[in-house]
This record gives sequence, structure tokens and C-alpha cells, in this order.
Amino acid sequence: MKRYYITTPIYYVNSAPHIGTALTTIVADACARFQKQRGREVYFLTGTDENAPKVHRVAQERGVPTQQFVDEMAEVFERAWRALHIEYDIFIRTTEERHKRVVSEVFRRLREQGDIYKGSYQGWYCISCETFFASSKIDESKTCPDCGKPLEWRDELCYYFRLSDYESRLREHILANPQFIQPEVRRNETLGFINEGLQDIAVSRTGSDWGVPVPDDPNSGVVYVWFDALLNYLTATGWLERGEAYLDTWPPDLQLMGKDILPRFHATIWPAMLMALGLPLPERLYGHGWWIVNKQKMSKSLGNVYAPLEVAQSLADAAGCELPYAVDAFRYYMLREMPTDADAEFSLEGFEARYNGDLANDLGNLLHRTLSMMHRYFEGRVPDGARLDAELADLFAQQAARVTEAFEAVDFPRGLREAWQIIGAVNRYYDEQAPWTLMKQGNTERAGQVLYAGLIAARLLGGLSEPVMPQVAREIARQLNLSSVPCWSDAVVMNAIPTGHILQEPKPIFPRLQPQRSTGGTPVQAQPTLERDTQATATITMPDTITIDEFKRLQIRIATVKAAEPVPKSTKLLKLTLDVGGEERTIVAGIAEDYTPEQVVGKQIPVLVNLQPALIRGIVSEGMMLAADVDGKAVLLHPDREVPSGSGVR
Repeated sequence: MKRYYITTPIYYVNSAPHIGTALTTIVADACARFQKQRGREVYFLTGTDENAPKVHRVAQERGVPTQQFVDEMAEVFERAWRALHIEYDIFIRTTEERHKRVVSEVFRRLREQGDIYKGSYQGWYCISCETFFASSKIDESKTCPDCGKPLEWRDELCYYFRLSDYESRLREHILANPQFIQPEVRRNETLGFINEGLQDIAVSRTGSDWGVPVPDDPNSGVVYVWFDALLNYLTATGWLERGEAYLDTWPPDLQLMGKDILPRFHATIWPAMLMALGLPLPERLYGHGWWIVNKQKMSKSLGNVYAPLEVAQSLADAAGCELPYAVDAFRYYMLREMPTDADAEFSLEGFEARYNGDLANDLGNLLHRTLSMMHRYFEGRVPDGARLDAELADLFAQQAARVTEAFEAVDFPRGLREAWQIIGAVNRYYDEQAPWTLMKQGNTERAGQVLYAGLIAARLLGGLSEPVMPQVAREIARQLNLSSVPCWSDAVVMNAIPTGHILQEPKPIFPRLQPQRSTGGTPVQAQPTLERDTQATATITMPDTITIDEFKRLQIRIATVKAAEPVPKSTKLLKLTLDVGGEERTIVAGIAEDYTPEQVVGKQIPVLVNLQPALIRGIVSEGMMLAADVDGKAVLLHPDREVPSGSGVR
């Protein structure tokens, strides 16, 4: 069976990975994991583009031999991808001898059949974009229309590729195969580019000996980097060395890239080269949008470039979250907010809001809440007769099918929204069925049935989220005491956790971040302030406004304080034991300077109950008490008459 072949672009090594390059690679990794989860054999390629003149220039500026420079930078990329939980099958480098042999062979074949011919070139060239521009595209500033940097005038003999000969075939292929270029906006951009008229392109450069030499013509310089780099996808299959066996991988099923390199290169030059070679074209080219910061494209000169690992490390330091889970939280944010047919704004505030809302409040809280009650009521063992209600089973299966369809379409934002509907359904189910009240009434059988829904939901979510958050999925499986994360087909099997199954003790995966008065929304390169509160949990900036849907996620209930005591070695904290409608909870509240334990026992107070548990001074706090802040002092809030414990606040 043919392997499912996924590629990212190979990345220039003139700078370290940033969130733009990380986005494409994380998307590719999630696609690869998704296909593996579904039982496909996958071949996932990424790598580095090392033959570009600008790479050579950077090495010269640093006073380092170019080969040494690209060796060091390739290692930087490989380390970064491993740290971001990216599991590629092949990391290709264009300075490898096998790749140089492929480039030389393709150049020879196309020259011999007349698709490459010798001519001369006069025109403007952008060294940064590695692109020639017609004079009609250049204004008086003589700057690149794409990146804005100064252009260089080139006047040289060179070889040309007859791209114009393939204009009609390219247009016909795109029109006949709607899935070939995605999303649709990129397809339309490409057709618009082709309809302007394709010109033959220069595929050799003089003036530098860094790159792949033009075969059999040493005085003609090196092969143009875009002609060279695109062929890496073919090199990786063993096309030149394995005979027909390379077809166990070729053609690519999915090639991912940023929108800027799709119309001019991947959707025109690349398929035209393959047509000239008589090779099958890729099944799908997907060009995502850009991350922008403060409505501007990321740029080192603007100082708005974020380093992905530093963003994750800052979160881990601030929240007390284990680094592998902070990395997965970063992956979640990148995929949940993934720019598809338009650009998207990247911000630390947005990342932190997703972490607190989707991960701490929703996924993490569902798992911790369910396991806590299973241990409290059933000694951590699945009770006899526990089965999932048929209505919930149907909903779970329906949502899993929607996630599958979305992930297959590389629409991770939609897929994750569909997966999170499962969390919302279980939370509503808990509110309606109130297992804590059922236990108080002695209806243990029904309480076990209700909590079993949370276990099955957590198991399913572990499987569905594995492509996005592999380490978190493993931790969910560990806490559920499963031998492994269920594969895609097994994850949707309901009632899969048997009676008597022993569950592990709950452990918070995503300690919640709390708002603080001010932090700088600066790029991580500038060491953003995400400082840890030594008295409680970490603090970060939160958005000024929320939507009504976000507000609806907050579950605030009236609790009765059953006991209170000071937290050792703290002058600010009290440990409160609460009755929340038959469910006993412990929270840590920073009110000790304003109230004694005796003053709060017996009080009824509003508590945010679906807050991700946090470890504070060695105590697991399972919620947050709400109080007024008057001149820095806490003032308790309470109903004007006694109400049943557990009553909702609206």
C-alpha cells in the first residue's frame, strides 16, 4: 500500500525557527499523527534549504564557513522540532549529495528535451525572496513588491525553464481538480496569477559558487535555488536510486506551506517541472495564511518575531505547568487559531486565554473533576453497571465523525471546536444530573452512571486530541489507567472502560493562570513578564472583554463554608472546606488578613466551581471564592437569604 506522503517546505537556515515556520510544521505533524491514528502508513518530510545565496551571505557576515554555518543551523531546526513534539520521518538537507545528484539529473533531462535552454537575463532580483521581477512590477523605489527590501539589477547569461509552455496544462489541471489547491482562496489566487500569463524563468545564477553547479557547464554558475529546493520532495522518495519502488511514496498526498510561496512556486513552477518530467502531480497543495502581530507581518526588523519554545517555556514557568504540557498547549493554540483562508493575529493574551479557557477550565477540569468524584464516591474504581446513556453515545459518535471530517480537510480550528462540544455536553449533563446530589440521596448506581460519561468522554478526547497534543493525550490515558492512547477507530468505541477498572489519582495537567494588573505584550525574544505568584498561582494579562458564550462557561454556585483553617507558613491564605450541594470541596482563599476562620464558617459564598484545580502551598484548590475588592481588602459576598448549597448563580 502506498504511504501517505506529507511535506512541509524546507526552511531557509539564515535564522532560527519562529512561530511562522513552527505553524506549518505543527500542522504537518498533526496531519501525520491523524493519519497514523487512522491506520495509515505515513511518510512525513521536513528539512532545511541550504543552497540559497542569502544563506551564504549570512555565513559570510558572521565570519563562519558556509558549510559549518548550515550544519549548525540544521541542528538548531532539528532540536526545535523535537522539542515541539514533531515526529518527522525524514529531515532532508539540500546540501546532501543525493539531493545534488537529483537536481543535476533533472536539469540534464529537461535540457536534453528542450524544456531548459540557454539565454540571457536583464532585470530586478530580490536576494531575500530569491525572486526575479518584471520591470512592469517595480516602482521608482526599486524595492521588492513582496518584502520591501532593495532589489538588485542582474545582467547575466543563464538557463531558462520553459514555464510558459505549461500554462494551459496547469490551468486545465487546476480547473479539473478542485482539491488540488486549497483553500479555495489560494486556488483563485493561483488561477489569477496564471491568467496574467506565465513567463519562462531563469533557473541558473552566476556570481557565486555556493549551490548545486549547473551540470556540464561550469561557467554558468549554480542552479537557481527555487528549482533546486522544490526537487527535495522527489529526492526524499529515492526517485533516482530506487527505480519504480519510489512510487510506494510518490506522489505527495498533502504538501503544506505558507500562502506566500504557493501561487508563484509550488502551484506553478513545481507542477510544471513534474509535467516536464512526466511524473504524477501532488494530490493536494495547502497554503495557510500568516500569523501577524499588531496587524503587521512578523519581521525581525520590527522586533515582533516570537520564538515558539520560549513562548511555551514562559507559560510553563508562569503556570507551574510541566513543560511537555506547555508545549502541547502551544500546539493547541497554533492549531485552534490556525490561519486558514485569511491571516490571524498572534498574541500572548490570546494564547493565555485559550490556555485558561479551553485547556484549564474545559479539558483539564473535566478530567480532574470526574476522577476526583470517582475517587471520592467509588474509591477510584468503575462501579458495577456503569454504561453511557444512549443519547450521549450518539452525540459522542456524531462529534467524533465531525472531527474526523475536519481534520481530513486540514481544518483544525473547526475540528477542535467540534471536539470541545463533547466537554460542553458532559458539563451540562453533570449539572442536570448532579451526581453529588444523587450520592447524597443514596442513588449510587445512577451517580456512577453519570460519572461514567465523564470517563468515556475523557477517553474519547484523549484519542481525538492526540494529533494536536500528544503528551497531554498520554497523560489523560495514564490517569485513566489505560495502556495507551486509543487509536482513532478504538477511541469512538463507547463503554470501553470495564466495570471494576481502577483509575489513577487525579493530577492537574493545566494549572490555571490568574489575571494580574499589568504585563507587557512583548515578543518572547524580549523576555515577556509572566511572573509566578509565590502565594498562589501564576498571573498574566487577560482580555478586557469576553463573549456571552465565554461567560456561559463559568459555573458559579453558592457554597456553604463547613470548616476553615490557616494555611501553614502563610499570613494571607485560608483553607476552606465547602459544601457545594452535597459535594465537598476544598479551596484556598487569600482572605486571612481580613477574616478569621471563625468569621467565615457557616457563611454562604459564591464559588467558581469549574476552575481548573491548582496546587497552592501543597493544597489542591478546587475552585475560587468570589469577593469584593475594596481598597485592597476582601469583602465577602453572600445571598440576602439562605439558599440550598449548590444553587447556581446567574
